[in-house]
Amino acid sequence: MMVDTQVRPSDVTKFPIIDAMLAVPREDFVPDAKREAAYVGENLDIGGGRIMLEPRTLAKMIDALEIAPDHVVLDIACGLGYSTAVLTRMSDFVVAVEDDEARAQEAQSILSQQGADNAAVMTGALSEGAAKSGPYDIIILQGGVEQVPDALLDQLREGGRIAAVFSEGTLGVVRIGHKIDGAVNWRFSFNASAPVLEGFEKNAAFAL
Repeated sequence: MMVDTQVRPSDVTKFPIIDAMLAVPREDFVPDAKREAAYVGENLDIGGGRIMLEPRTLAKMIDALEIAPDHVVLDIACGLGYSTAVLTRMSDFVVAVEDDEARAQEAQSILSQQGADNAAVMTGALSEGAAKSGPYDIIILQGGVEQVPDALLDQLREGGRIAAVFSEGTLGVVRIGHKIDGAVNWRFSFNASAPVLEGFEKNAAFAL
């Protein structure tokens, strides 16, 4: 029902995305108290300052990124691993990053139970990514940003793509960044919103 009422009507029709979202049980990647709300059509607070992006937003981001079976993906702020599980079904390998060790361990455990053997969850600052495992063909952020640090953009392979939900006041837009000649050029993709992740806020301008 989630796929039929939220994903397909949003013009996401590529088989690998549909197949992955049909196959991965979303309710297994939320706290037990939130299982009944796992398929709602809005961002779901899963605690610890982390959300699970609404199905429409995640599906459209993945669609715009054009992920290939040989791609290595960096999944920032993976929560309990739902987005990572979906991404493993259409890429070669997924490196996920969480800033809380207990949450990272739980995500890795759930992914292992689901048979997602081509994923590794790392613990560290979200804004620093996982440089040792890079560079990456694809980077996706599971939350809002005001700006994306250069340290993360540097981990994107030449010709690679990055997706983020940019917070602009009360509104938000998803932009896809394309790395060309060492620079990331951002293009509007669609409207969406998400709370800004720690480390992705704009530095306040200093004024006397």
